[in-house]
Amino acid sequence: MRKIKETSSNNENKKTIMEFCPVSFTLDKISGRWKPLIMWNLRNGKKRYSELKKSIPSITEKMLIQHLKQLENDALVIREVILIMPPHVEYSLSDSGKEIIPALDAMAVWGLKNGTPVPEITGLNMDVNRLE
Repeated sequence: MRKIKETSSNNENKKTIMEFCPVSFTLDKISGRWKPLIMWNLRNGKKRYSELKKSIPSITEKMLIQHLKQLENDALVIREVILIMPPHVEYSLSDSGKEIIPALDAMAVWGLKNGTPVPEITGLNMDVNRLE
């Protein structure tokens, strides 16, 4: 990732917006191509890394690892190392991450009503009827 100049006017504007706008703060934490899909796939409980990778087939390993680290740093996802044989890692939503799921539900409903492609094609694997 490239470094952002701390004193840039763009960076200062972003900091100001994050302080005064809770919607912008929230969107900053869950924005990106893959974060909403990762969180959506963790909504029903823990998943191993390999299960997450299979549930979002078009994501690269690099992007999955990068976004999981960002979500973990933002305290939205919990990473748990399981030391039994074979050792593996499980990911789950934190309490804070679980609080965002209703907002993702609302965004999914809005997207479906406004022309988003069928969820099976996008990798969401969601029950459309549950959202309405």
